[in-house]
Amino acid sequence: MILVKIGGGGDINLPGIAEDLAAVSDPFIVVHGANAVRDAIAEKLGNPTQVVTSVSGYTSVLSDKAALDAILMGYAGVQNKRIVELLQQNGVNAVGLSGIDGRAIQGQRNKGIRVRKNGKTLIVRDFSGKPRSANKELFQLLLDGGYAPVLSIPIIDERHTAINSENDDIINVLQAAFHAEVVLQLIEAPGFLADKDDESTVVPEIRAGELEQREAQVEGRMKRKMLALRKLFEEGAEKVIMSDGRTEHPVRDALAGKGTVIQ
Repeated sequence: MILVKIGGGGDINLPGIAEDLAAVSDPFIVVHGANAVRDAIAEKLGNPTQVVTSVSGYTSVLSDKAALDAILMGYAGVQNKRIVELLQQNGVNAVGLSGIDGRAIQGQRNKGIRVRKNGKTLIVRDFSGKPRSANKELFQLLLDGGYAPVLSIPIIDERHTAINSENDDIINVLQAAFHAEVVLQLIEAPGFLADKDDESTVVPEIRAGELEQREAQVEGRMKRKMLALRKLFEEGAEKVIMSDGRTEHPVRDALAGKGTVIQ
C-alpha cells in the first residue's frame, strides 16, 4: 500500500503524477490539495481566503461558511474530478470522493483557535477540525474492487457537518488504518529545504527522531507539516518521501528516492 499526498499548488504536475501512478503495481490511495483552485474561486466569489495563526505559531485557513463553499467547489469539485479524469485517461479506474462521502473521514470540530489580535487573545470558531478515523471498510471495498480512491476535504464531524481539515492529518488516520509501506508527499519544492528560500538546500535524509528538532526550526505551514510527520511515525510509518511534484515524473522520482527521505 502506498499513500500519495499531492500538494495543491498551481505548479504541481498532475498529468505527470497520473501517468506515473498508472505504472505503480501496489494499491494506492491519493489525498490531494487544491489551495490554488480554492483561492481563485474564493476571489471570484468575493470572499478571499483568510489565514490565521494560533498563539502556538501554527497557521490555518479560517473556514467560515463562505470558505467552506469555496473548498467544496475547489477541492471536492474541480480538482478532485480533474485528477480522476487524468487517472482514467491513463487506464486507472479512479473514484473521487470527499471525506463526507460515506463518512470516509470522521473528524471532530475544533472548539476554537486561540489567536492574538491587537494585543489580546481571542477564540476564533469556524468549520474546521481534526480527523479521528478513516472508514477502512469503504476504502477496502473500493480497493478490492480494483478502484483507486482519490480523496479530498471536507471531512465530516460529530454533528454530521462538513468541516475543513489538514491533509497531513488525514494521511495520518489513513496510515493508522492501512499501515502503508511508503507515504509520498509531492510538493512545490525539491524536498525539505534547510533554507526555505533556497531550493539548492535540499536535505536528502532526515531521521524520524530529528523531526521535533526540525519543527522548532521552521515557521508557518512547514511547522504544522513537521508536527504531522512526527505523528505519522507515531502511527507506525516506516518511510516518508517528500519530493518535487513539479518534475516530469514526480512519482517515479519520489520512489527512486529523490527529494527528502524520512525514516
